[in-house]
Amino acid sequence: MKNIIGFVLIGVWIYIYYLMHKAQLKAWKYFWGACGLFIIMMVWVRPIMTQPLAEVVAAVAGVFGDITGMYTAFFKYGVLFVNAADGAITLQIDFECSGILEIMAYLALLVFFEAYNIFERIIVSVVGIFYIILANALRIAVICTIIYFNGIGAYHIAHTIVGRLVFYALTVILYFFVFTKAQIIRQKVGGFAYGHDK
Repeated sequence: MKNIIGFVLIGVWIYIYYLMHKAQLKAWKYFWGACGLFIIMMVWVRPIMTQPLAEVVAAVAGVFGDITGMYTAFFKYGVLFVNAADGAITLQIDFECSGILEIMAYLALLVFFEAYNIFERIIVSVVGIFYIILANALRIAVICTIIYFNGIGAYHIAHTIVGRLVFYALTVILYFFVFTKAQIIRQKVGGFAYGHDK
C-alpha cells in the first residue's frame, strides 16, 4: 500500500511539473522538480545508499590515516579509530556524516538545471559526486587529525566547527563552478565572458 501511494504521489509530482513546463513557469518548475526529486531520493535512495556511502567515505579518509599512522579506518563498518595522546576514540560515519544528504541535494538541483544539456548534466553529476565524497573524506581526515594532536576533548570543536567549515567551504566552491559560473557564462544577454572563458 505504501508503494502504491508513493507511485501515485510521484505521478502527481510529474503531472504538476508537466503543467508548469507547459505554462513556461521556469522558476516554479525548477523549484518543484528539485524539491520533489530530493524528497523521492530521501524516501527511496537514502535508506539503500547511506551505509555503502559511509563505507566509501571511511575507506577514502582511511588512506590518509594509513599514510600518517594517526588513525585507522575499518571501512566495512564505516568506523575510524583514533589513538590520541589522552586516550582512544572511535568515530562512526553515520547518516549525517556519510554525505548522502549533500549528494542528493546536489543531484536534485543539477537534474533540473537547464544551463547544461543532458550529457553535460550526467558528466557534471558524476564529477560532483566524486568531489563531494572527497570533500567529505577530507573533512573526516581533518577531524581525526585534530583529535590525534589535541586529544579527545577536541572532538566537539573538530567535528562541529572545523570539519563543517572545511566541508562547506569546499561545497561552496563546487556550487560556484557548477551553478553560478555556468549560469553567468551561458545566460543569453549578449556577449559576456567570465574571466578567461569565452
